[in-house]
This record gives sequence, structure tokens and C-alpha cells, in this order.
Amino acid sequence: MPSVSAERTLTSLYEAIHRRRDVRGQFTGAPIDPEALERVLAAAHAAPSVGLSQPWDFVLVSDVATKQTFVDHINVERAVFAATLPPDRAEVFAGIKIDGVMESTLSVVVTYDAGRGAPAVLGRHAIADAGLYSVCLAIQNLWLAATAEGLGVGWVSFYREGFVSELLGIPEGVRPVAWLCLGPVSHLEETPDLERHGWRQRRPLSEALHHERWAEKTGTTDNSSS
Repeated sequence: MPSVSAERTLTSLYEAIHRRRDVRGQFTGAPIDPEALERVLAAAHAAPSVGLSQPWDFVLVSDVATKQTFVDHINVERAVFAATLPPDRAEVFAGIKIDGVMESTLSVVVTYDAGRGAPAVLGRHAIADAGLYSVCLAIQNLWLAATAEGLGVGWVSFYREGFVSELLGIPEGVRPVAWLCLGPVSHLEETPDLERHGWRQRRPLSEALHHERWAEKTGTTDNSSS
């Protein structure tokens, strides 16, 4: 049996996982407590990484002019994507807010340096993207820690990497993986935005489970294969 303190820790962890939202319109713009920000960034930096390469860096952006330049770029990319949609989907997309860059207190740009620890990155020789996966783990740590601190996070993906690299002076060979909006929020929505707006619906866990092999899908019987 887990101890009371362990049960509380588990409860807090699962609450953070399920309360986490990709925040857009709920940022208040209020200051972030410096100690909370330090804890959130420390949680991100504590993520596991292939070969202990820690291939991430965090660029903290609060300058309004820089953020506005990025938002102008986002709006161009939004239009590019919208132009690819059939009319019915374009109508749904038109009502979806895709960023909270100006509304949030701080932007955190997370980067990936494939050269860190190279050439012999232990564990990366067979899976070149293992370093990129490590950066994603750091982002998830940041997101869950922020949720536990009562902060919101929004991941902006409507950008070209080259634009962000030039905007922030990111060295050649280092990739900007995520532009994250971070800050206090009025609330976290019970239902994710894309579900609320009717863009997509979650699929149940049962549909994602397979046993032993891909064909052996939970809850289905496949008698067509020989």
C-alpha cells in the first residue's frame, strides 16, 4: 500500500496530467512568480535525455516588439493553412484561436541541438530522432510543472523554423522545436479547445491499444487474416 504522502503525490500528478490544456485565450498577462518560473524551468531541465546529452535550451522572450513580429508571422502561416481547407473546415478553423503570444506573460522557445554530446551520443546511433524525443520530454515536464503551479501553457506551431531562428538569433544547426506561451490564466477549460470548436474528438484509449502485434487490436476480432 502506498503511504498517504505517496497517494497525494500520485493524485497531484494525475490531476496535472488531466487538467493540462493547450491554452490560447485564458491568459491574464499577470506577472509570473520568479520562484515558480524557476521551478518550472528546473522541471524541464530535469527531463531524461538520450546519452545524458540534455540537447535543449530555453530562450525566454518578453519583448513586446519581438512577440508582435512573431504574431505577424503566425498570421501569415494561418492564412496559408486556411487556404488548404475545404469550405466547411475553413469555417470551423476561422473560429479557433491558435496562439496566446501577446496575451501571455512570457514566451519560452525550446530548442534542440543535435551536436550536443556528439559524435558519440550513447543510445542515438540507431534512432537519429532520439535527441528530438528528449526535447519533447523536457517540454512535457515544463507543461505539467506549469499546470501544477497554476500556470497555463500554449504550444504555437504555426511558424517556419528559419524565421524563428533568425528572429531570435538561434545558431545554425540548432532547431526551434516549440514556441511556448506561459503565464497565469483565468481558468483552464474542462474540454480542450479543438474539441469544443468541433475540429476533432478524442478517441478512447481502447482504440489505441494493441497486444503483442499491431493486428491484435483490443476489443476487435480479426478473422480475415490467414
